[in-house]
Amino acid sequence: MSDPHPIRVAVIGAGHLGRHHVRLAATLPGWECVGVVEIDADRREHVCREHGVAALATLEEAVELAEAAVVATPTVTHREVAGAFLAAGRHVLVEKPIAATVEEARELTRLAAERHVVLAVGHVEFFNPAVQAVLARHPRPRYLEAQRLSPFTRRSLDIDVVLDLMVHDIQLAQALNTTFPVREIRAAGVPVLSGRVDLANVRLEFANGCIATLTASRVSSERVRKLRLFEPDAYFSVDYAEQTVSAYRLFRTAAEPEILPLEVPVERGEPLAAEHLAFQRACRGLPGPLVDGEAGTAALEAAVGVMEAIAAAWS
Repeated sequence: MSDPHPIRVAVIGAGHLGRHHVRLAATLPGWECVGVVEIDADRREHVCREHGVAALATLEEAVELAEAAVVATPTVTHREVAGAFLAAGRHVLVEKPIAATVEEARELTRLAAERHVVLAVGHVEFFNPAVQAVLARHPRPRYLEAQRLSPFTRRSLDIDVVLDLMVHDIQLAQALNTTFPVREIRAAGVPVLSGRVDLANVRLEFANGCIATLTASRVSSERVRKLRLFEPDAYFSVDYAEQTVSAYRLFRTAAEPEILPLEVPVERGEPLAAEHLAFQRACRGLPGPLVDGEAGTAALEAAVGVMEAIAAAWS
């Protein structure tokens, strides 16, 4: 059987993360990159020349040429940009958070459903091979904790650390508690080096009783990416950066209980490339892991709840 035809894809936005989307759109099998839209002329010229792709003059041109789009523009533009492709019947992968507001996120999700196209959201950590290795075991954690700490940079200072970093772990906590909504949020956060919240700690309680404690900081002296899950008889520790899983299981025998190592194989790879390939599969109507519009909206709604809880704590 011959391979299916490549999907014509456009990339909108070639900034910090967008340039990596351009690289993958230009090199991954299954894509035919029709071009890039980027308002910064110097950046557009550099990225297009580096990856041998066309520079497109307007969003309308991209909509006309593409079957699918990757949207990596500032969050406040997601509704307009992703919406233009969805309205034209094009598949869309939009960077996280899905939109600037929950209502805009719901509008995008409704638009995708009406046009019968794929709306995927770029929660790239979901595609970390270590995370997928754990999710494949269908864990049911009673408690989980995540740390996402980064040194300070000038990037993404238009949004709080909750939407910049913590939203990844919020989405993963929800993926680990599928069908069980968040029923309580307790949070604290402070601005440190910017005018927005740079450091936050959150306690989420899900309807099934699972507790998630999440910490995010963009003013840390070190970079940390860790997730720990506690089941009644098992423990998983995920290192996002190293793409490794350490696990142990409690074996209840007739004699004394034993805690023994549990092997969780991980096949390392680039999470962003895995995200692209998952989007491709979805565009072709094939099954597979995906953070769809509804999941992206749920993550945003919980993140907004976290920010509201932080604001209430200071009022």
